[in-house]
Amino acid sequence: MSEGTSERLVGVVLVSHSAEVAASVADLARGLSGGGTVPPVAAAGGGPDGGLGTHAELISAAAASVDRGAGVAVLVDLGSAVLTVKALLAEGDELPEDTRLVDAPFVEGAIAAVVTASTGADLGAVEAAAKEAYSYRKE
Repeated sequence: MSEGTSERLVGVVLVSHSAEVAASVADLARGLSGGGTVPPVAAAGGGPDGGLGTHAELISAAAASVDRGAGVAVLVDLGSAVLTVKALLAEGDELPEDTRLVDAPFVEGAIAAVVTASTGADLGAVEAAAKEAYSYRKE
């Protein structure tokens, strides 16, 4: 858990193949989380050379930065990001305890996760809210 933080909120990590996309979705989710407490959100985007891709060390560092002891929800954009997060989870010590890979749409799921985390909800509720975003209709 981060020092100096007494509030136990679920942290959210957004993993994209693009640093700009991850940062923009994080900003959007924070901005739409309402006027109350904003949970810790970190973007982990781009490859090791700064180009497109994913980078395990960036993901691990992002997860550590948002860990407040209530769990960490990780949302990803594309397939190889899923594989990278799954590999980190399999290592067992690369991500904070109670870190979950959440199967949800990247943008809508991120907003739902951050809004729900801002209410002080637990990791299960944050994951459920993000997954529910699959059912959002746009017609």
